[in-house]
Amino acid sequence: MNHAKTRTPHSGTISWYEGRWGNAQQLKLPLSDRGLQLADGLFETVLVQGGRPRLLDAHLQRWQTSSALLDMAAPPDAEWLKGQIAEAIDRCGLGGGGSGGSGALRLNWSRGDGDGRGIDLGAAAVDPSRHRFWLTLQHHNPTFSPVRCWISRQERRNASSRLSHCKTFAYGQAIQARQEARTHGADDGLLLSSTGELCCATTANLLVRRRDQWLTPPLSSGCLPGVMRAQLLRRGLTREEALDEQPLPGDQWLLINSLGCRPVAQVDDQPLEANAVHAETLWRSLLD
Repeated sequence: MNHAKTRTPHSGTISWYEGRWGNAQQLKLPLSDRGLQLADGLFETVLVQGGRPRLLDAHLQRWQTSSALLDMAAPPDAEWLKGQIAEAIDRCGLGGGGSGGSGALRLNWSRGDGDGRGIDLGAAAVDPSRHRFWLTLQHHNPTFSPVRCWISRQERRNASSRLSHCKTFAYGQAIQARQEARTHGADDGLLLSSTGELCCATTANLLVRRRDQWLTPPLSSGCLPGVMRAQLLRRGLTREEALDEQPLPGDQWLLINSLGCRPVAQVDDQPLEANAVHAETLWRSLLD
């Protein structure tokens, strides 16, 4: 990889690819890239706040684990990455001791070019020289506003697929589930597992507070092993439990990821208690 730096003014967003800094429209990927053609790649979305990437080591660990699970080469070295991320934060105006606001950092790892057309991997399987890395960083404020949800009747998360446990480029199912929700007057979609239990939202893990205990679907449902979900489990603030799709009286539901925590105000046609202040307090407590 070329580490050359060409300083450019920040404009609220910055990208890096192959030694060049610019915006996402300026930097180009080859049309032969498997990430572009086949969604054959992984990414991590990291909150930047206080001038630094939050829970970065946990994100990089998941990235490494997912790469190994999908027989990809290991992502770039963590120390080199941290240098690139620090420069991106500076270029995007999010440094300065935390005075620049918050941002969403995306780290991308594609398997790169294959040996020709089709899906066969060939030499590209674990060859790091074929893989491609790029990053983007843009200003983003964490979100805590209530959300109305619709349980998708068209899409289900595959509990037995390795892909369900990795943050891959392939978000077609999530797009369709959210679009289905919008056609029913909701804001976001909830996905059932292929086992029939509740699994997750389109871009977030699910938390349900029931009988004074936070619960979250188990990984066996096919939900993504989210970084904030792992924080909750590690601190004993939630436990795994299979959940059916019917809310119970007194339930509180949250959608949580690295960029925010949104209380669920409605599931299908059933209203729920939605406490945005509590959602934000819980989320912020997990950042360190």
